[in-house]
Amino acid sequence: MPRSPVGRETDRVDGRLKVTGAAEYSGDYRATDLAHAHLVTSTIARGKVTGFDTAAALASPGVLRVYTAPDRRLPLYLATGQAAGFTENYLPLNTDMIHFHGQAIAMIVAESPEQARDAAALVTATYDTQPPRTSIADEPRVPAGPTISGAPSSLNILAPGVGSIDAALAASDVVVEADFHQNIQHQAAMEPHAVLAVWHGDRLTIHAGAQIPAAYALGMAQRLGVLPQNVQLITKYVGGGFGARVVLWSDTPLAAAAAKELGRPVRLVLTREQMFTLTGHRSHLTQTVRLGASREGVLNAVSHRSVAERPTTIAFTMTPAHSTSDALYRTPNLHADAQLAVLDIPGSRAMRGPNEAPGSFALETAMDELAVATGVDPVTLRLRNNATTSPSTGLPWSSKHLEECYRVGAERFGWSARSAMPRARVDGQWLYGVGMATAIYPAHRRLGVVVRVQLRNDDTAVVSTATSDLGTGSWTMVAVTGADALGIPVQRVTPEIGDTVLPPGAPAVGSSGTHATVPMVVDAARNVIAELKRVAVTAERSPWHGAAVEDLRYERGILHGLGHSMTFGRLLTVTGSPGIYMESAPGGQPVPGYVHHSFGAHFCEVRVNRFTGETRVTRFTTVADVGRVINAKAARSQLVGGVIFGIGHALLEENHLELRTGRLANSTLADYLVPVNADVPDIDVVMLDRPDPVLTGPLGDGSEDVGTQSLGARGLGEIGTVGSAAAIGNAVYNATGIRVRDVPITLDKLIDRL
Repeated sequence: MPRSPVGRETDRVDGRLKVTGAAEYSGDYRATDLAHAHLVTSTIARGKVTGFDTAAALASPGVLRVYTAPDRRLPLYLATGQAAGFTENYLPLNTDMIHFHGQAIAMIVAESPEQARDAAALVTATYDTQPPRTSIADEPRVPAGPTISGAPSSLNILAPGVGSIDAALAASDVVVEADFHQNIQHQAAMEPHAVLAVWHGDRLTIHAGAQIPAAYALGMAQRLGVLPQNVQLITKYVGGGFGARVVLWSDTPLAAAAAKELGRPVRLVLTREQMFTLTGHRSHLTQTVRLGASREGVLNAVSHRSVAERPTTIAFTMTPAHSTSDALYRTPNLHADAQLAVLDIPGSRAMRGPNEAPGSFALETAMDELAVATGVDPVTLRLRNNATTSPSTGLPWSSKHLEECYRVGAERFGWSARSAMPRARVDGQWLYGVGMATAIYPAHRRLGVVVRVQLRNDDTAVVSTATSDLGTGSWTMVAVTGADALGIPVQRVTPEIGDTVLPPGAPAVGSSGTHATVPMVVDAARNVIAELKRVAVTAERSPWHGAAVEDLRYERGILHGLGHSMTFGRLLTVTGSPGIYMESAPGGQPVPGYVHHSFGAHFCEVRVNRFTGETRVTRFTTVADVGRVINAKAARSQLVGGVIFGIGHALLEENHLELRTGRLANSTLADYLVPVNADVPDIDVVMLDRPDPVLTGPLGDGSEDVGTQSLGARGLGEIGTVGSAAAIGNAVYNATGIRVRDVPITLDKLIDRL
């Protein structure tokens, strides 16, 4: 009997295609009579375009069109309803207004990408310029509004008799208060944003990278003023997203509008510099965390306030206390508040661990400061304040094994050898230190997800759903889950994803793709097996014709009963059917009355050069409680990638916003630094593999032929990012005695204090 592939080290089913270059990304697709577009972007942040000089561009070889703002040949429309949340609120090239530095103001279409690029460099613009609003410290603030989960961004929970959070803090034996700041950060995905738009009459086919294919296609239909059913999005292979491909940005509607006006397919590939301003970023923000506790470190009060940006064109509601300070630690008094400042800068959006990564840096750094102030070991401090129910709602967790994460991680890392005294370990030029932090990330359940399972007469199966794979392993997850549910080898399952003609798929956001898809695969498998039995008892050429469905048993691809056994493929062949398929019911809400999160613990060692301030991460251990693990190989890779994001957050990544001009100053990969191999040590990852009994099941009463093994999975794409930067910062303090609260922790923040 084949062993279930769930939880095993499974190679990517799309691996060979990727390493041989056969996997086609958005910029790889071809079309007959293809034209190429290139954008021209603004050099001011606020004002209007007063004129263009396009003569040289129009005379340039191969140029087909020069579109300048406002250009009525490219009519676009604002999205409404649900799609409005995934699109910008202005019409690119339909207005002469400038909202941010780097906005698209013209587009060249030519016979080749080189000709379009060269002609774009010849376009010049004149402006009526206004001073941009760029400072979150100086501009008026507005409440952030509800979080993405619908929870309020402002929260005030007080124990009986306590008048305010300030009173609760004043009554505490020990108070820690700290301010934190971080600059703009970028997703910096490997694949540039690219789109190919092809019209077939009034029907549009788009090849583009998208994290929420259904919302992307709907947004495109509304942007172009066409029927939603006339837009097909193909997004089979995506070279990274991290939040940058959640939104329908201006490039895709512009390419599609040009293709329609020109009557030819159009491809538009953004330059790396353009991606820094046209495809979103993580907001820069300030945070203030105040903790009040007893002398033994038991929390009495937690206050977490923040101010982030709200660009005028599109924004992400930055609420860094959400799912961190309002979820992690038990406290009778809790205050959270998020404010936004309206600014004339490029649109901000989610970036991996969007609220939780910056929020955890502030909270977990403050917890380390509380450990120092009370003399309590950082792990012990967290165990003493571990929340057995949600601090903000009082509801129980669907599953939580955080204490085990602490204990396993501490043992594997060798935490007991730690010295609480900073600068206790010196080796030549290097100061060594260790730190730790907690990880938490919500497990959002997505509605309306549908999976189709088809059984074929060659004993293979096809599992189809319109989710996308950002390199996270969705192709393989779908194949593994389908193989497990049907009891057949992975090699006999063909996954189909990344195309909006397929059943509605899970969004590849919020670490929700796996736990939204897995139960629907199981449900579809159960339904198709029921249909297989129905065929077996009703088809005249079936050996079970006339029998009762209850007489049949399905096991590992074979029907048994009444002295007969036959694979599903053989049965379909005998009955003359090429295949049968069934779909799952649309995915719904999880069981009410619970709070759903994944958890983890990070342990880190760094070395800091005591003469130069150079900081290197030398060891890292992460233990994660992420429910049932579907593919151990991909899961480990995702957690390692999340930690690498944390290394970038802690030590390298920031884009400087010039307050006078609104320009993002280091918008190239030569100047915006991300971790490379030399920055990353061996990362020890442990997954507890404890199935969540509530979030994704059970489906049915357990008496069915399939569906009991694949349940209890949660997402894990972002949990590795949350808290890892704080673990590094805490290790830097342990190494040097210097507390750095503004990330990244660069040489200049250490060298004068060493």
